[in-house]
Amino acid sequence: MPYLIDGHNLIPKLGLRLDSIDDEAELISILQEFCRLQRKQAEIYFDGAPAPHAGTRKLGTVTAHFVTVGRTADDAIRKHLKRLGKNSKNLTVVTSDRQVQAEARAVRAEIISSDAFAKQLRQTPHPASRISSDRKLSDEEVDEWMQIFEKRGRKKS
Repeated sequence: MPYLIDGHNLIPKLGLRLDSIDDEAELISILQEFCRLQRKQAEIYFDGAPAPHAGTRKLGTVTAHFVTVGRTADDAIRKHLKRLGKNSKNLTVVTSDRQVQAEARAVRAEIISSDAFAKQLRQTPHPASRISSDRKLSDEEVDEWMQIFEKRGRKKS
């Protein structure tokens, strides 16, 4: 069942800061790993995007919708649910907003609060935990490191 997520509603539930420059990218990264492991797809909505940055971006199994200033993510989610109508019953809507939950309930979508979903995300291993120290460097990576070390060696001489 794909997820439809109110992004700015979820960010603080994960201990991320809404005033951070990278809050949306951090959340998307967490969701990408979660969706990869769970073999799910997610659409996430963020409001407050300035005109040149508004729009939709497909990022693997996660589709991010950056809603333009003047509209809210809640409105965009409700519009999406209305457009899908009865097909919304195949979605899980992640939000703590009561109006969005009511709209989701009206089209028989499954609902999960942002708090409950955050708990699920926390139980998913972070990508860094899978990094192996046994990984082999490519020839290009070796060349790049060699250039870095050569430059440092010249500076010390």
